[in-house]
Amino acid sequence: MELTKERLKRPYEAVILVHPDATLEEQKELFRKNKATIEQFKGSIVSLETWGKRTLANPIGKLKKAVYFHALFESDTQAVAELERTMRINDRVLRFMHTRLDERVPLTKYMESFKKGLQDSMNREKEREAKIAARKAAFAAARAADKGE
Repeated sequence: MELTKERLKRPYEAVILVHPDATLEEQKELFRKNKATIEQFKGSIVSLETWGKRTLANPIGKLKKAVYFHALFESDTQAVAELERTMRINDRVLRFMHTRLDERVPLTKYMESFKKGLQDSMNREKEREAKIAARKAAFAAARAADKGE
């Protein structure tokens, strides 16, 4: 009787910040390598999204912007360890974070709730910007009325 240890595939979420000057080809190469690493450990990528170039909350070195990527995948812990090792080596990767997700929630359901949260956040931001614009307009109108006296 031979004992084989079957590796558990667990769901993970990854957020990766790439240098803003990285070319599109460098970004594609990074994710080709990541996909190959995940598949080497018998895992699979569920989704990979580009959030685009965004302003960082806290500057990293002298950089104030980065290209954001979000990925959902299933793999074992050895694949995540290898991904983190290769990302530490790559000088185009500014920051990365892998989070193990709840195994009881299907990744499709997690993705739906995640996108709903992003949409809610975007709507709140639009409302906030509209309020600021209205305040500015009211302030400008009050200033114009004061000068008109």
